Amino acid sequence: MSSTPERQTRVKSEKTVVFRTLAFLILPAMTVIAKYKIHDAHNVPAQGAFVLSPNHYSKIDPVVIGVGMWKIGRMPRYMAKAALFDVPVMGWLLKKSGQVPVQRASQSRSGADPMKAARQIAEQGLAVVVYPEGTLTREPDMWPMRGKYGAVRTALDTGIPLIPSASWGAQEILPRYSKRISIFPRKTVHIIFGEPVDLSEFEGKHLDSRVLAEATEKLMTAITALLEELRGETAPKVRYNPADHGQSEVGRFDQR
Repeated sequence: MSSTPERQTRVKSEKTVVFRTLAFLILPAMTVIAKYKIHDAHNVPAQGAFVLSPNHYSKIDPVVIGVGMWKIGRMPRYMAKAALFDVPVMGWLLKKSGQVPVQRASQSRSGADPMKAARQIAEQGLAVVVYPEGTLTREPDMWPMRGKYGAVRTALDTGIPLIPSASWGAQEILPRYSKRISIFPRKTVHIIFGEPVDLSEFEGKHLDSRVLAEATEKLMTAITALLEELRGETAPKVRYNPADHGQSEVGRFDQR
């Protein structure tokens, strides 16, 4: 991966003390566990705001995406579980690095809007990571399932690029729903960044559920194509929808 003067300037400006502290705590262990192969990093904007939308199939893949973003010089902001912000030290680091606390709707009466927070991050010219599936995929073979509207709504509301992404290999480090990390042998994780999703056909339209569903399916198609490239396989033709299988989007689908 080439390093341009523009990228070097961006790295200097975004790798703040807090992010360097997080990297100091996380990168050594993640580097021992796996090596990371980054594909098509040129598709990530060198500066300015964008929404990054990856697939979601392991509880550790947000950390994997964070490693990938660090390597290309953009510092990601995530929407993280609100309870993590109450953990000593970790909570402080999350707050100082601009991560967004999110409570489940069933647990919050505050009316807080995580998408509003994501839009505020975008308006500051930063990178915000929004997982369109919202939770670990329920698809049996870990292909992307149907998406929710947050990522495309954030991109359309703010007029910033929507970058699809896919990773593969994190499931070898931490299998879906597992709590046990596999350290040896060392794994290989691939991360690929796609071209911005063309949302021009939806710009200026009233963002009702139909428009958002069409835009989200376009995003999920792009993510799936990237994952097909990494896996060297073809995804199912029909997008997996947990509701069609009597599954909740909360909890472990393999126990239902």
